[in-house]
Amino acid sequence: MDRFHIDIPESELDELHHRLSRTRWPGELPNAGWKYGVSETYLTDLVDYWQNTFDWRAQEAELNAFPQFTTTIDGQRIHFLHVRSPEPDATPLILTHGWPSTTADFRHIIGPLTDPRKHGGDPADAFHVVAPSVPGFAFSGPTKETGWNTRRTALAWAELMRRLGYERYGAQGGDFGSIVSPELGRVAPDAVLGVHVNAVANAGVPTAPGDLERLSEADRKRALENQTWWYAHSGYATQMATRPQTLAYALNDSPAGQLAWNLEWFVDWDPAATEQTPVSRDAILTDVTIFWLTRTAGSAARLYFEATDSWGQRPAPSGVPTAVANFRGDHAIRGLAELSNTVTRWREYDTGGHFASLQAPDVLVDDIREFFRDL
Repeated sequence: MDRFHIDIPESELDELHHRLSRTRWPGELPNAGWKYGVSETYLTDLVDYWQNTFDWRAQEAELNAFPQFTTTIDGQRIHFLHVRSPEPDATPLILTHGWPSTTADFRHIIGPLTDPRKHGGDPADAFHVVAPSVPGFAFSGPTKETGWNTRRTALAWAELMRRLGYERYGAQGGDFGSIVSPELGRVAPDAVLGVHVNAVANAGVPTAPGDLERLSEADRKRALENQTWWYAHSGYATQMATRPQTLAYALNDSPAGQLAWNLEWFVDWDPAATEQTPVSRDAILTDVTIFWLTRTAGSAARLYFEATDSWGQRPAPSGVPTAVANFRGDHAIRGLAELSNTVTRWREYDTGGHFASLQAPDVLVDDIREFFRDL
């Protein structure tokens, strides 16, 4: 394993600012708002902030405050944060992000997780945190061969934890991480003591024949409502799951275009109408800038294509105890989650949003602590 330090050449930042200054705007229909996609009014303001105000060097320094490493697993470079707790009996915990996120999303929860004593918590709740960049994303990317689906990623995580000397550990993840983390429990059930997920990506709509029949009447109604909602919101996922390479050319050539694409999920469409806690501009732009500087927006999109081999299939529960934290705007249904997970804890929160580590970090940390404390 090699130590890793982010050090982006100034010429890369100059090129980014130059491209932003030369954005060709398509125009938008009068009073269209967000009905047809990301609002140009919103985007032009954010691009101006990115070009003239956003401080990448400050974000870079903050990220470099965490110990970072790279290693090669199954032929793929893997970048990861490894932050050990000062508490000697801390529980190892591997965190997995989703799309369009990076490990930067965990900045506000790593401190409370690793050093609860310093953050007003119980030292018995401490974790040693490992947070890898998903293959194809950010400093782990790009992927160099096909086949990096969620199962292969979970196998890589099991190998990573083995190399770090962790024989028993917990797993936590949101969005695509909510698929990878339970899969880690399936490929390494003797090592994973518990799985905690939020923003569960595969438990909101029926995906296999007979799913609806297994639900209560109330859950069946909610699942059908989720289906309607997903149909209206899934354009980005359909493109990445079917033709990611076509999309990659645009994402890799236009930073404003890449930002607009990521905003499809980051702002829950119309930020003026959403009930979710807004994700800060700096958090959004840190992730987008990392994708831009590492040229991995297209590579990250391929994860959706690689994951299609498991669509329509629900694996049997691994037997590993699993907790679900549903934040505001999340669509997970317990009846669907229980089809492929051993759910022992379920909590609904009227706060935060899909990116809980950015939108409700304190609540997320408390939920993680409570779950693993019971184990």
